[in-house]
Amino acid sequence: MEHVDVMVLRTLGEWRAQGRRAMLVTVVRTWGSSPRPVGSVMALREDGAVVGSVSGGCIEDDLVHRHVHAGALPEGKPRLLTYGVSADEAHRFGLPCGGTLELLLEPDPDPAQLLALVQALDAGRLMRRSVRLRDGQVTQAPTDTAEAHATTDEVVNTFGPAYRLLLIGAGALAECLATMALFSGFTVTVCDPRAEYAGHWGVAGARLVRGMPDDAVAEFHPDARSAVVALTHDPKLDDLALLEALRSPAFYVGAIGSRRNDAARRARLAEHFGLSPAQLQRLRGPVGLYIGSRTPPEIAVSIMAELLAVKNGVTLPASLSVREAKEQQAPQPSSISTIPEALAAAA
Repeated sequence: MEHVDVMVLRTLGEWRAQGRRAMLVTVVRTWGSSPRPVGSVMALREDGAVVGSVSGGCIEDDLVHRHVHAGALPEGKPRLLTYGVSADEAHRFGLPCGGTLELLLEPDPDPAQLLALVQALDAGRLMRRSVRLRDGQVTQAPTDTAEAHATTDEVVNTFGPAYRLLLIGAGALAECLATMALFSGFTVTVCDPRAEYAGHWGVAGARLVRGMPDDAVAEFHPDARSAVVALTHDPKLDDLALLEALRSPAFYVGAIGSRRNDAARRARLAEHFGLSPAQLQRLRGPVGLYIGSRTPPEIAVSIMAELLAVKNGVTLPASLSVREAKEQQAPQPSSISTIPEALAAAA
């Protein structure tokens, strides 16, 4: 499944290339609670077709009513539109806690610029798009920093290539995790050189490669929008992948296994492969959040939840880690064993 922002831009570009009138709508400011973050986009075609989202659905319906059912799409320069100024509007449009949402409406974006933007995203570039409000002039250029903001003169948004996930191992857990990642907008690659696993891979949309894990990670070229998770339980495979991934800019590197296996893995990577304490600190293992998961689907939920939290910049409390939770649940020494010592002391 393609990342929603890229899907919106690609679809909008196709509509405009076909000569259809359409509008790009971008969330540029929010006050209070808001269903969608700043930078979220949707496209609205002249016949009411919608792709993407700027709210939970009510604002999309109102935009269709305003600009399709009650007339036509606006023309000319971009303009700003605000929802939720009053409590009545906030209730009407489903904005929680009286939130306010400001949108930028861009009538008929240039199809050539949209095509160039999508091609840059497909090539893996992070792109900055700026719209000058007084005349609608659009500038697009590669950038190293994600940003989304608005001033009285311009609206700036950043579009990035899809987040990517590389899984080592093609077993049942990988199938569940790959499916969840695809629906979360990730591009998924799965590596497994073992014929008994790779031969039965069946997740449509996830690319399967059969080489060795270290080669697969090198060819994957992990960047700051990449995650690598080792799932085989086989040190000969998982360690090779982790060795490469922990030296990369990947934002998330994890490996499945028990606390004992995780400790042994860290010792191997330090002693035999020379990974530094700082590099090993980046390794998330045992991977996932502690939710008492036992089955492959439940474990996949645990891993995907942690991965998304890290992606979204959420600082997770230590109590949610598998290691911390299981250590807290470990049986404590019985107080009965201390009774003879207490009696002896009293005597």
